[in-house]
Amino acid sequence: MNIEGRTLHPGHGEGDLLVLREPLSFWGGLDLKTGVIIDQSHPEVGQSLAGRIVAMPGSRGSSGTPGVLGEALRLGVGPAALVVTKADVNLIAGVIVAEALYGVNCPILQVAPHEMPPHGVADRCTIMAQRQDWPAVDD
Repeated sequence: MNIEGRTLHPGHGEGDLLVLREPLSFWGGLDLKTGVIIDQSHPEVGQSLAGRIVAMPGSRGSSGTPGVLGEALRLGVGPAALVVTKADVNLIAGVIVAEALYGVNCPILQVAPHEMPPHGVADRCTIMAQRQDWPAVDD
């Protein structure tokens, strides 16, 4: 399966697709040792983000998200790519920092809510987020 959308951060990602029903709070919601969702109130608690294409509405919560996401990527327990339904500055900041500091790429695509795959785990997925798809200054 290939997912196409608007590039929020460029790159190439491959992995099994995990679609979350709700936004995820990375700060306190993700175990940095394993990449597993530990937020007991999240519908997908117990699922691992590690190496997966993670599709979700966005992140929830604090400005700690960039640090937690960046650290998860550095440790190798973060997602291979993110697919979101709305641009999320905290997610974008996290992947930019991970790439700048650690050389780890995690592309982000934005899709319309009706283009989001059904929740759950699916087979192998690939995304190619191209730089020419980046939003213009006046978007």
